[in-house]
Amino acid sequence: MAKYLFHGSYTQAGIQGVFKDGGTGRRKAVDALAASVGGSVESMYWAFGKDDFYVIADLPNHAAAAAVTATTGAAGSVSISTVVLLTAEDMDEAIKLHPDYRAPGA
Repeated sequence: MAKYLFHGSYTQAGIQGVFKDGGTGRRKAVDALAASVGGSVESMYWAFGKDDFYVIADLPNHAAAAAVTATTGAAGSVSISTVVLLTAEDMDEAIKLHPDYRAPGA
């Protein structure tokens, strides 16, 4: 499974939902969301600053991650972004590749 970082901020309606459900209620909902596409949540945090929440999830593929992002964004309660996370082993594989590239102006 691949790891993804989901982060974003709540709309007014979204934060009202957190007040109603509490943190543990929202975590259960996010766990169920990940499970519905064949994945699981590794961790979930709330934070101060630009983003209100951070979720690290293990999902089967990019399509599952895109479905999670699209579904939550379409609900209108959050503004969400997705980051694909790479392991050290993923980086080892990446640096073994040697793509052809010409820099602009070179």
